[in-house]
Amino acid sequence: MSASAAILASLKTAQSQGRISPSSLANAGDWLRSGALPVEAVATLQDLCAREAWAELEDRFYKGIAFGTGGMRGRTVGRVSAANELDDQGLPLRAAVGSACLNDINVLRAVLGLWKHVSATQPGARLVVAHDVRHFSRHFAELITSAWTELGGEAFLFAGPRSTPQLSFTVRHLGAHAGVVITASHNPSHDNGFKCCLADGGQVLPPHDAAIVAEVGKLGPQDVAPFLEKNLARVQTVTAAAEDAYLARVAGVVLDPEVISRHTPKVVYTNVHGTGDVMVVPALRRVGIDPHVVEEQREHDGRFPTVASPNPENASTFALALKLAEEVGADLVLATDPDADRVGVACPLPAGGFRLLNGNEVAALLTEFRISSLKDAGILPAAGSPNAAVVKSLVTTPLVAAICARHGIRCVETLVGFKWIARKLEKWSRRLADGAGLEAPALPLRRRAPLALRHSTLFLLGAEESYGYLADDAVRDKDANATVVMLCEFAALLRSRGRTLLDALDVLHLSHGAHHEDLLNLSFEGAEGAACIRRIVASWRSSPPTSVDGSKVVRLIDYERDKVEDAEGDRVPPEEFILAELADGRRIAVRASGTEPKAKFYSFAKAAVADADDLPAARERARQSALSLRAWLETDAKRRAK
Repeated sequence: MSASAAILASLKTAQSQGRISPSSLANAGDWLRSGALPVEAVATLQDLCAREAWAELEDRFYKGIAFGTGGMRGRTVGRVSAANELDDQGLPLRAAVGSACLNDINVLRAVLGLWKHVSATQPGARLVVAHDVRHFSRHFAELITSAWTELGGEAFLFAGPRSTPQLSFTVRHLGAHAGVVITASHNPSHDNGFKCCLADGGQVLPPHDAAIVAEVGKLGPQDVAPFLEKNLARVQTVTAAAEDAYLARVAGVVLDPEVISRHTPKVVYTNVHGTGDVMVVPALRRVGIDPHVVEEQREHDGRFPTVASPNPENASTFALALKLAEEVGADLVLATDPDADRVGVACPLPAGGFRLLNGNEVAALLTEFRISSLKDAGILPAAGSPNAAVVKSLVTTPLVAAICARHGIRCVETLVGFKWIARKLEKWSRRLADGAGLEAPALPLRRRAPLALRHSTLFLLGAEESYGYLADDAVRDKDANATVVMLCEFAALLRSRGRTLLDALDVLHLSHGAHHEDLLNLSFEGAEGAACIRRIVASWRSSPPTSVDGSKVVRLIDYERDKVEDAEGDRVPPEEFILAELADGRRIAVRASGTEPKAKFYSFAKAAVADADDLPAARERARQSALSLRAWLETDAKRRAK
């Protein structure tokens, strides 16, 4: 009996005993019967079967890895690793084998599916590939570019780890037909991902996403076996000129260089072992800021050894940065995630210490700063314009919309996922090209703005509550690199007035009411976890509540079922996303994450503010109101998950 047949026999026995599911047996069987698994992969499965690691095998094979709002993500290091998946020091040596994991076979299936879709209309298509610092990221990137050139395409690979926004920019800059970045963004170190875009530089949208998934679904191990050996002979390196072009765009987000030179803020920055330092540090130096970098976290390291998770949304990620900030008396503390698309912010408190701002607070602050700065620079009319817009996700604070309304600016809401913001940018760019000429979208901001206001829509800012922001439509994904620079300019402006970001936030809450938002993440790992998430969302759709936390539901929007139009009259694409408005003015939203094994519950509350003395109490009223919603939602979700 062959090794593959013996493994399959063990799995059949395990399935008959209820230790693995029929779907896991079927998926593993497809892989084993293909006869295309490398000997190392077969040895891995032999080891796991011999150890009776049935729960691990279930998690590795219960499904095929799929595309979500951010592409494809999954474990590349198992919870239980086979002996040959680790080196002598116990570090990951080979990617986890399994249909639900990110490994050589699934990465190649993804890129072959992308090739089939793109090359159908673009023979010899050009691809740009970037990668972050995670386990196997460089290996996967080389595997992808090798396969692309073997298939007859042209492939460009960065010389080292680079950020997701730089990939987006470079695809557009080089006139490529597609791009791939290997990253799992801010996920734990055991994950990795495959995120692709087409020529516009934005994440893949319908119908292209479904078409690529369909192509990927046709492919098995036997189809990718010829590409498992890398040949980089025809792979090109992204040029220094292309890299410099992106650096110039990042530094160019500054509207008033003088305010930085005269009131230079003290900035502490950490890339948390990720790609952010590649562009953030030189960009800040170019605009006149020499940041204090957290050296303990400067080294690129996929283990992220100094943090529990490389997520700037977590306060613990800032521990070393805040220590340095205390030592140098920083005006601003910034941290970017591994692929530098998200940024976290902390600023000093008047009585000492620092406070971390959440993504909604930063979104509101950047909205006010960007609109006001563009008006001060004469790029926007003082009264605003209906042809200028800020774009935010539906789950980002309503305070952004209130700020836009006060400034006479349109606020457009999209589904969660920056790809929907990118879709708006592409629409406006094409309209501008049609109205003012093909070269118009590429013009510098000061020359482009009057044309966009006349012929299309001038994009001002994109924002998501999950710490993602964008102010330059040469990039079609959230860009922490440029956001860091923009925040530093804001800090310099405030410093010139003897104020801080916290003072600016006080002004917003005094003007528009104290807003507080809460996000409840319920994590569910593995096969059973996925089933729990499906049950929760399906239950909300089939049996929505009539009241929430003692308040009547006055409006419930099911974006999968209801036809909803945005502020421009465009249909919001159907998605499993539910938004409920309550009689007391609060709101809630429910969705399954597209990139992580989580069900997400959003709460929105607001309290009126009588005056400056009432502000702390008003904020506490709003906070308690949102937390009350959170407690209700958590109890309800656990009931629905059963």
